[in-house]
Amino acid sequence: MARRGRRRERLHAPTSDYTDPEGNVLTLRGSLTAGSRRSYAEALAGTVASAATTQEDAWQRAGELLFERLAVRWVIAGEPITDQRELLGRLRFASHEERGWVRDALREHCAEHFPDVAPP
Repeated sequence: MARRGRRRERLHAPTSDYTDPEGNVLTLRGSLTAGSRRSYAEALAGTVASAATTQEDAWQRAGELLFERLAVRWVIAGEPITDQRELLGRLRFASHEERGWVRDALREHCAEHFPDVAPP
C-alpha cells in the first residue's frame, strides 16, 4: 500500500563556513561522494584532459572541480551566491588574492573533513 501525502525528508550534508579578512563567507559542504573523489583525482593527475595539459592546468581544473562539488554558498559584500553556475563563474572572475583564499579554505576543509583528499 502506497503512502500518499508523505514526503521523505532529503538528507543535507553538514556545512562549514570560512570567512575571509573582508568578512566574505564561503560555505562548503561536508560530504564528497566516491564519484566526485574519483573525478577529482583524475583531474589532479591530468588524465581527464589531453596530453598537452600541463601540471598547472591540471591543478587549476582540479581546484575548480573541488570547489564546484563542495561550494554551497558564497556571500561577497553581503550578497549571497548559491547557484552552482554562478559560484563557479564568480570563482573564475575572482582576483588572485581571492582565489588564493578560496584555495586555502579548500585545503583547510579537506584536511578536516576529507583527509584522504589532497587539495591542489
